[in-house]
Amino acid sequence: MKLLALETSAETASVALLTGDRLLHREGGTPGTHARFVLGWVEALLEEGGCALAEIDGIAFSAGPGSFTGLRLAVSVAQGLAVAADLPLIAVPTLHALALGRGDGLHLCCMDARMSEVYSQACEVRGDAVIARSEVRVGAPGDLSPPPGEPAQWQACGSGFALPATQSLHWLPTLAGIDASAAPHARDVARLGARLLDAGQTVDAALAAPLYIRDKVAQTTAERLAAGGRA
Repeated sequence: MKLLALETSAETASVALLTGDRLLHREGGTPGTHARFVLGWVEALLEEGGCALAEIDGIAFSAGPGSFTGLRLAVSVAQGLAVAADLPLIAVPTLHALALGRGDGLHLCCMDARMSEVYSQACEVRGDAVIARSEVRVGAPGDLSPPPGEPAQWQACGSGFALPATQSLHWLPTLAGIDASAAPHARDVARLGARLLDAGQTVDAALAAPLYIRDKVAQTTAERLAAGGRA
């Protein structure tokens, strides 16, 4: 299988190319700069992997939840490439990719959603499979619920755990560990995308869309100032 994968919802963007058992990747940039690098990385990876875009079996993209601008970038690039080469798209849940990157076990994933909110989901990883143990939620960091079952069996991961309101949760010390620096990566989008492609779970390029979770994706200037941000 040959699969291209895009992840642009995190602070650092990444692109990966899966060719059989070989997984190549590029990563870098900062929020607001991802669009400068992604297509160049795609071209470089295809050259390194020794294949043309038309030889790819599909394109996986990190579908969300996550940064509005970042998710739109991944979808737009994936759609353009898919239409040009008549390829199927695979929408990969971003929080599942985050969990997969942490390895086998139980993971409480929590990403900073801005606007004084976080995205969260409890997931179990078994090899290259991710099983959702809760629904995806969005809400105030201080309202984050503990994972199901015994807290000591769970690892916490994601940028949401770097927020002061999340760090003050009384049940957080009962977890097995916390990695607030963990972020979704195209390597794991590729691994999940391969499973979904094998299962026939693809999306037509014209119908591909991000998973936003909430209807409102930006604050007004007044709302940002009221929350302590900048105009």
